[in-house]
Amino acid sequence: MSFNEYHSLMNNTKWEEIRLAMFEYPISVQWRVKNIDNGYISNWDGDWFYHFRLDGYDTIEWLEIKVNNDEVKNDIVRILRKIHVPGEVFKDHIKIYGYKKDGFIDYF
Repeated sequence: MSFNEYHSLMNNTKWEEIRLAMFEYPISVQWRVKNIDNGYISNWDGDWFYHFRLDGYDTIEWLEIKVNNDEVKNDIVRILRKIHVPGEVFKDHIKIYGYKKDGFIDYF
């Protein structure tokens, strides 16, 4: 896949901050990522310590964090605001962008 039409929005430090914050979060929260190289979307996973960084961060087009209720959603949004990352909030998940095509995206 050509990265020419995509803009990189994240770096390894920001991904690592997310990983550590979610690992320390007291409630188990699942995540999945989309690989920008091949379009593969991972299965939902709950291991933030090893699995999230297993393949590195350079190919994460986006990360989705599954939220089961408003309390967890609000907690995670507060965490992401402290880290200041690009993303969107949906009804049942939060999406953080590693790469994005042209267009405006809000930051937490």
